[in-house]
Amino acid sequence: MEKHYTVERSQQIVLSVLKANGIKKVVASPGTTNITLVASMMNDPWFEMYSSVDERSAAYIACGLAAESGEPVVITCTGATASRNYFPGLTEAYYRQLPVLAITSRQHSSRIGQYIPQVIDRTICPKDAAKLSVDVPSVHNEQDEWNATVKINKAVLELRHRGDGPVHINLATDYKRDFSVKELPPVRIISRIMPHNVFPPLPKGRIGIYSGAHVPWSGELTEAVDNFCRQYDAVVFCDHTSNYPGKYRVQGAIVGTQTYGDKSAFKTELIIHIGNVTGDYALMCAGRQANQVWRVNEDGEIRDTFQKLTKVFEMPEAEFFKRYVGPSNNTCKNDFFNVCQKAINEVRSRINDDMIPFSNPWMAKRLSAKLPEGTVLHFGILNTIRSWSLFEAPQCSGAFCNTGGFGIDGGLSSFLGGALARPEKLHVLVIGDLAFFYDMNALGNRHFPANTRILLINNGKGTEFRNYNHPGAMWGDDADKFIAAGGHYGNKSRELVKHYAEDLGFEYISASDKKEFLSQIDKFTNEEKNEKPIFFEAFTDSGDESDAQKYLNTLVENGVMKAKYMAHDILGESGVKIVKKVLGM
Repeated sequence: MEKHYTVERSQQIVLSVLKANGIKKVVASPGTTNITLVASMMNDPWFEMYSSVDERSAAYIACGLAAESGEPVVITCTGATASRNYFPGLTEAYYRQLPVLAITSRQHSSRIGQYIPQVIDRTICPKDAAKLSVDVPSVHNEQDEWNATVKINKAVLELRHRGDGPVHINLATDYKRDFSVKELPPVRIISRIMPHNVFPPLPKGRIGIYSGAHVPWSGELTEAVDNFCRQYDAVVFCDHTSNYPGKYRVQGAIVGTQTYGDKSAFKTELIIHIGNVTGDYALMCAGRQANQVWRVNEDGEIRDTFQKLTKVFEMPEAEFFKRYVGPSNNTCKNDFFNVCQKAINEVRSRINDDMIPFSNPWMAKRLSAKLPEGTVLHFGILNTIRSWSLFEAPQCSGAFCNTGGFGIDGGLSSFLGGALARPEKLHVLVIGDLAFFYDMNALGNRHFPANTRILLINNGKGTEFRNYNHPGAMWGDDADKFIAAGGHYGNKSRELVKHYAEDLGFEYISASDKKEFLSQIDKFTNEEKNEKPIFFEAFTDSGDESDAQKYLNTLVENGVMKAKYMAHDILGESGVKIVKKVLGM
């Protein structure tokens, strides 16, 4: 049988990434665990290989090769204590800033600590032996392949990132003896561009900018992005917490959330990803539909949110957009923006307020239209930020949510901090009951200013876990016992929060239905300075909250999309793949 490359996908990815980055020098030490990698390299004339029985010597040989050639060098060894002997040479490489890539091969991690021969624990690497250490399991499915692709690209790029230095890949093997692969299958290569590098040309086709949560934009950045969008017919996909104040804003969650809706209006050739963690799950469809993603951030990190990342630009966002904008001209392209807005308007035109029960989404729709311009918004996670993402709001002075750690804790405290920072602004917080009670001690802080309005959506539980499309919904009312944490904190007491808020100096108002809510909305949104902060408690039902979400998620029904979802529900993911294969889809 002819011998070529191994069939093991994780090893193939390593080989492809090395070749894409021009890395060919390899110092191999003998062994069985690394045979799939070494033998594949042997069968590829690209690699310039050297042998060293002593791993300690191999690492120092690599130091010499790297120092005099100016090229990165790979060292590879088997399991057992072979890798331990790399430490002196890797330490040398660390302090001399030499790009040495140590690939140590391993068995399955479940064998660590089980007294199985030639298995040692490599989960901890000395700080001054490697700039970065990654562990790459064997690839058995798409998730494994994504994991391996990101980690291997990241490791190889780190060899020459912010100064050269050694990097470690702990690479699993399944010991497969099949070396019949004649050509390496395609692998997604991720590259990093620094300000001094040559910038790649923008691809032809639609371009979108996707902004996750973002600090308020500077005038310089806003102008740079607007000029970019004007020249390239691009748009900015965002939610409230993106804080983008420019002309090309596409807040398209109402389209993205349509279970059976066509989202092709948001399809792009390229998404330029800026900002941090988003709370708008629905609009992430814009990133997933892109053919490729470029990330722009000064941290230069590989963050593959949409599993389409091909380039990372390590630089300020404004600098990136300015580099691509040509000489000023009077052309103004809005075609893509108009397509996106048409799709959004078509869905929103179907909303019938009477069909939305008294709920977080209904209140979001009503309040978003009443808030004074310049209001600062804060949201609780999940049900609240999801509800508000469906609707536009007046030009805010900022919108924030604790999407970084994405826990229920700290929302009220973060809101207080923001209000203290800008006492001249009206600050509004919308928060669910579990999140409020989790952080309720912040309400007693003597610094709580009068420029604040708090809307507490109290349904007596974590209504997120009772929504029709949440896994907890299958348990019905039983979910309240331990999944949705129903019945805590007074079980929707009409007096508990009222007394607590009033005793702490708040003006308290409440509502249990639409009519009561509308009777209080003007007081709540009045931007004139009050002597007291206002606390508005709205009592809702988790069933109504779920019905509201379902109604808003099914405003549009595309037959093809519905068939796909039904097939997935009936056949499962693997069944859908089989059907697609049979039908040639």
